[in-house]
Amino acid sequence: MPGVSPPSLDDDRAMVHAALSGQPGAFAALVHAHQRLVWLLVQRLVRDPEDARELGQEAFMRVSQRLHQFRFESSLRTWIGRIATSVALRHLERQRLPTVEIDEALPLPAADDTAAEVDARQQHERLRDAIDALAPVPRLVVTLFYLEELPVAEVAALTGLPDNTVKSHLARSRARLRQHLETSR
Repeated sequence: MPGVSPPSLDDDRAMVHAALSGQPGAFAALVHAHQRLVWLLVQRLVRDPEDARELGQEAFMRVSQRLHQFRFESSLRTWIGRIATSVALRHLERQRLPTVEIDEALPLPAADDTAAEVDARQQHERLRDAIDALAPVPRLVVTLFYLEELPVAEVAALTGLPDNTVKSHLARSRARLRQHLETSR
């Protein structure tokens, strides 16, 4: 993610071994190192902050229960991300309700805002609305690739989707976003 370098494999090993050996504070450090990722993944899928908090906790409970099964075949970040994505997708399957985000009201433009600033803010709002209109998985893929600037391979690893499926989601989503933005002018 921008500005944050993921822990190295050696850091992952040390963190996992410390947590598995019951070292005080080790699992809390693991949670702290990965909580932003889990929150991002879950929040982008379920959209409700309260559900996202609960599902984030559930994801870390599963990490705790299954940490002994982690085999270092991928990064710890990827493994935890897949667990979080799986927990959120299962929640959506159980709910089978449309996902709707209730945004906080956007600040009204100040009297001294330039026309360009107002236009940029409106364009940002239209883009956010277009992304929010995507289905949960494409929305997550778009967020990870464009907003979090992750490579396709890492998006695929985090979501459990094949690389080509991620690329297909991106292509279809770009077309939908373009269409949404053109019709919302």
